[in-house]
Amino acid sequence: MSTSSPSTLSDAQWECLQRHLPAMSRRGSPPTHPLRAIFDAIFYVLRTGCPWRYLPANFPPWQTVFYHFRRLRLKGTWFRLLTALREAERERVGRNAHPSAAIMDTQSVKTVEESAGICGFDAHKCVKGRKRHILVDTLGLLLAVHVTPADLHDGKGARCLLAGLAPLHPRLKKIWVDAAYRGQELAAWCQAEGGWDLEVVERTPGTRGFSVVPRSSHDLRNEMSTCASRGCC
Repeated sequence: MSTSSPSTLSDAQWECLQRHLPAMSRRGSPPTHPLRAIFDAIFYVLRTGCPWRYLPANFPPWQTVFYHFRRLRLKGTWFRLLTALREAERERVGRNAHPSAAIMDTQSVKTVEESAGICGFDAHKCVKGRKRHILVDTLGLLLAVHVTPADLHDGKGARCLLAGLAPLHPRLKKIWVDAAYRGQELAAWCQAEGGWDLEVVERTPGTRGFSVVPRSSHDLRNEMSTCASRGCC
């Protein structure tokens, strides 16, 4: 059956992906659906955002797809895949595989009634739903993510996001954040937890909407350029 879509894995992508997957068990009967079709279905859900039960009929049954998705999550396979892809991309552009600088922020998103289990109201952004606490490197590649109700303060979410992260990113030293993370208490916690220097990048007073903030207490742009030239970011 044909499952071709923009999210379908190419032969080269599938070959790369297979190198990081755990070996399949030889016990029992052979699987009914090939693992490549399972991954194509998972990436279809990822790209379209459709519910599992709305997976098109030309893919394997949604119950089968979800079972494999959950099994890979519990085994830590998705994390290992993300790590391998991030390190490969950083090396491709001439950076050290492990970043020394990162950026932390949040995004509040609306949810549907079925997701009320993890839900809150973000009064600042007037959004009822969930909040994604995200840490990325200077290329925008994901380092960590943590999902909470939208009413959780950014500072508290930062601790959930960063807790236990030091062994996974041993070179990380600098984390740039916006004013929502201001405060000596969080900065001191970051130093104690991972030796991270938390630097708040302030907006220009009176600025409305999105704007690029080139400076903080140091020249942020020059600091990132120096870091990149050394291959350390």
